[in-house]
This record gives sequence, structure tokens and C-alpha cells, in this order.
Amino acid sequence: MRALELKVPPVIVVAVIAGLMALTAWLIPMGPWHFTDAKSLAVALVAIGALIAVAGVVAFRQSKTTANPMDPSASSALVSHGIYRFTRNPMYLGFLLALAGWGVQIGNLPALAWLVAYVLYINRYQIIPEERILEDKFGQDFLDYRKHVRRWF
Repeated sequence: MRALELKVPPVIVVAVIAGLMALTAWLIPMGPWHFTDAKSLAVALVAIGALIAVAGVVAFRQSKTTANPMDPSASSALVSHGIYRFTRNPMYLGFLLALAGWGVQIGNLPALAWLVAYVLYINRYQIIPEERILEDKFGQDFLDYRKHVRRWF
């Protein structure tokens, strides 16, 4: 299924998953489940996710390399500072947290299953191809980085 690799912009994947979560909540209505303060938790997850994703973009800009997920071969530097010391994919992690916040906000437990679909899709069609290209481009430096920093968190 290489035909889908690096073809769909991750922000589109996020929008589709968010839509599928809303559709699931509409198709499978259930009494809303609540945490003590679900709205605060939802806002916190989205905010933390946004901060993590932005930190990834900032680190790319500081290194003067592309943040375009559709063309990792255009990378001019291996970014391993800032947020990239803790996760190899802060933008995707940030999107996941934002989607989790959306799931908490809509209050539908079955809708959260789409978070698994997001992780599986991003791993297979975005991260694995990106890492293959980065390994070809940066060689041992990337292998060492990958050995010491987790993919997600």
C-alpha cells in the first residue's frame, strides 16, 4: 500500500478523524460520559497538543529546514534539539492530543476508537516512510537519534 505513503497531508488526516469522531457520536448516541470537569480537560488536551506541535515547527525553523511532511527528502538538517529530544514526532503527537481533547469534548466513548486509527495511519503512511527517507539522507546520525528518542513519547 505504498500508494498512500506521504500522499495525504497530516492536517487533512486530523480533520477526517475529527469528522469521523463526530459522526460516530451522532450515529452511536450514548449518554454523555463525563470526567469531573470534561471541558477543562478537553481544552487542556487541545492546548498541550497545540504547544507540542508548535514546538516542533519552531525547532524546524530554528534549524532552517522544512517542516513539510509531504517531502521529507527536502530536509536540510536532522533536528534533534528542543522538543525533538523527547519525541521524534511532536507534530503528530500534538495532533493526537488535540484529537483526544476533541473526543473528551464530544463525550462519546466509541468516538475515541478513532484515535487508534489515527496512530495506525500516521505510523504506516507518514512516519515509517519519513524515517526511511531520513535514514537514507542522514545515515548513522539518524539511526543514533532514533535509538535514543521515542517515536511518540
